[in-house]
Amino acid sequence: MSTPIADIRKEYKLQTLSEKEALKDPYAQFNKWWQEAIHSGIDEPNAMTLATASADGMPDARIVLLKGFDSKGFTFFTNYNSAKGLQLLENPRGALVFFWKELERQVRVSGLVSLAPGNISDDYFNSRPEGSRIGAWASPQSEHIQSREWLEENEKKYQEEWAGRTIVRPPHWGGYTLKPVSMEFWQGRPSRLHDRLLYSLKDNASWKIERLAP
Repeated sequence: MSTPIADIRKEYKLQTLSEKEALKDPYAQFNKWWQEAIHSGIDEPNAMTLATASADGMPDARIVLLKGFDSKGFTFFTNYNSAKGLQLLENPRGALVFFWKELERQVRVSGLVSLAPGNISDDYFNSRPEGSRIGAWASPQSEHIQSREWLEENEKKYQEEWAGRTIVRPPHWGGYTLKPVSMEFWQGRPSRLHDRLLYSLKDNASWKIERLAP
């Protein structure tokens, strides 16, 4: 017999998160948790849900990979003409969710999104494997295509076009940086009485820390 969906549950009890132990700067707090996620051996700790919305407010979400973070924000890369790229053009706001289930932790980030500088996009593009660089040229991301065979033929076309030459970054591909206005750190606790600390950006560029009810 299969387990009823309503009966699937887990008791969270690994760690705690108090105001006393939380770092004052949310980027520093994220880096602390990030390092712990890296050293814990979690598979793809940089996988994150990116939520966007069109101009009329219709939400959309998908998993993307974090490729950098610092005090300027969180950076990821994609096709500018993809669904998320067009949504960010219409409505340059977004949200990120990291879920590190092995650590019973979640981080939510909301803020404004802007294009990353061209040199940042170039540097990352040039670090990618050749197949991924060809793929950025071959795939009209999010568009309707005829078939898998069409995609493979397009890949072959660009492989031949770039044979023996340095593959440069397509003009329709590059990075975005989400600059947070809020960051929430969630630590699972027993009986669903989780720890939730919300960092909100104030007008003077400092951060206010508040506890949220679970």
